[in-house]
Amino acid sequence: METIAQHEVRDKPAKKEKAFKSLWKSILKTGILTWVGLLVIWSIAAYFSDPQFLPSPLATLQGAIELSKDGSLFIYMGYSFARVLAGWFLGNLIAIPLGLFIGSNQVIRSLVEPLINFVRFIPPLAFITLFMLWFGIGEQSKIFLIIYATFFVVTINTLTGVLSISEDKIKSAKSMGASNFQVMRYVIIPASVPYIFTGAKLAMGSSFMAIVGAEMVAANEGVGFMIWNARLYFQTDWIFVGLVVLGLMGFLMDRLFVWIGKKFLKRYNVVA
Repeated sequence: METIAQHEVRDKPAKKEKAFKSLWKSILKTGILTWVGLLVIWSIAAYFSDPQFLPSPLATLQGAIELSKDGSLFIYMGYSFARVLAGWFLGNLIAIPLGLFIGSNQVIRSLVEPLINFVRFIPPLAFITLFMLWFGIGEQSKIFLIIYATFFVVTINTLTGVLSISEDKIKSAKSMGASNFQVMRYVIIPASVPYIFTGAKLAMGSSFMAIVGAEMVAANEGVGFMIWNARLYFQTDWIFVGLVVLGLMGFLMDRLFVWIGKKFLKRYNVVA
């Protein structure tokens, strides 16, 4: 008969293999291998390139440290993040109710939808000059540009969410005596939440693209200004610092938004 000690010895390789597989899955989920691979490829490419053309990851890190010594990097990040957050929030605040209203009213939708589908193809950067003329070169023009970049993405996704609702659900609610307000609150909005969430998430990318362009043209602070200013002195490492910082800011904002979605919108079947 097999003893307990013999059984434990026999199970040790299986346990080790299971632990290794679990660790490997955890590593894959974090995406560390992707980042390591990217850094290796970047380092190899930089080794065979002129530092002024393609700085290495180490040179980029040194540039970030240099910019951080006087706090300018964090000041630029703060300005850009505040502008993006303000414009993105206000854009959602306007777009979500409007998308729900347009989607639930067929007459309004017939009148407004062609205009939306026309204007949305005009990129935000095309409006930089006009927004500077209309709202000045201060914060207003930049925030309105981000609102514009956010508005159409969120509106169209919200509109799509409303139109995806089965007509039978709305008729069933009305047949049970629900008012238009109750139909909106208990049927339309809950069913549209996943679409609204996706639209708001996609609009983040548009917001960052818009702010970089605005800061390059009309700003004395911000990550976009830092990138544009670095070209004057041919500080390519500073340009790469700006690119990496923008990526990190967007990534962290996206992860935070996804966490909020998973935490508070799980009952609405939000796929984060």
